[in-house]
Order: sequence, then C-alpha cells, then structure tokens
Amino acid sequence: MEENQPKTGKYSLNFGLILGLISVVFGVMLYTMDAHYSQDPANTVISIVIMVAVIIWGIISFRKANGGFLALGQAMKLGAGIALIAAIIAVIYTMVLSNVMDPEFATKIAEVTKAKAEADGQMTAEQIQQQYDGTINFFWITYPFILIFNIIAGLVIGLIGGLILKKAKPDY
Repeated sequence: MEENQPKTGKYSLNFGLILGLISVVFGVMLYTMDAHYSQDPANTVISIVIMVAVIIWGIISFRKANGGFLALGQAMKLGAGIALIAAIIAVIYTMVLSNVMDPEFATKIAEVTKAKAEADGQMTAEQIQQQYDGTINFFWITYPFILIFNIIAGLVIGLIGGLILKKAKPDY
C-alpha cells in the first residue's frame, strides 16, 4: 500500500504566498510611515526574522504532513521554493511602489545614499555624484537582486532548518 506523499511544491507555493503577503504588509506599513526608503538596519533584521519564521514554519508543516519524516533535500527545496515565491511577490510590490505609489522612490533612495556618503566623508564629490546617478539609472538591477538574494537566503535557511529537523524514513 502506497502512502500519499505531500508535495514540496504545494507547501512552497502556500508558504511563499504567506511570506509574500506578510512582506507586502510590512512594506506598506513602512510606506505609510514614510520610512520605506530609510536604510535602518532594524527593517532588514525584521524582514529576515519574518523570512526565517515562515520558512521554518513551512518545513515543520511539511514534516508533520510527511509522517514526521524530512530529508535535507526536501527542506532545502522548501526553503528555496518559499523564498522564490515570496521574492516574485516582493518584486511585483517593488515595481508597484516605484512606478505607481511613489514614482520618486529611486530618487529618494539615491538622495538618502548621497547624504550618507557625504556625511561619511570617504568619497569625493565626483564619486558621490556618480553613485547618485548610477542609483537612479540602474534602479532596475534591484529586481534580479531581490530574486537572487531571497533564493540564496531560502537555501541557507532550508539547509539549517533541514539539518535541525531532518528525520530519515526507516528502510523497511
């Protein structure tokens, strides 16, 4: 008699949508507080904690549905899959934010970065201006960076979660 195995893809999609939704809600909250272009490390830490929590939740849910068993590869697939779905949602949100909600988003980011560079005093005025222009002209590079960073982070979280939560099926 064959057992009905749960599919990692289904769990990746469900928990990826949950993570994406939570991330968008967090982004909208920052937008309403006019803090969406601040470079506060606390925002990054909160985002990473949310990501870790949802991915681990997804891995634990999959393990429960799989009779308490989990392979390391399954955990890594879940981590990467959840992160990929959430990243696609984050890219869509960022596109809406920078093109509809706040069309001056890239300029504001460039201005915040410029002010920080001027305050640090590490760069010449010409270098600061080049950085400013590059931020505005190459803002689109943010989109693939979001995807790549999320997938790598999801793999690492899945690896660590899998190492902690793995339990092999008996051979019999």
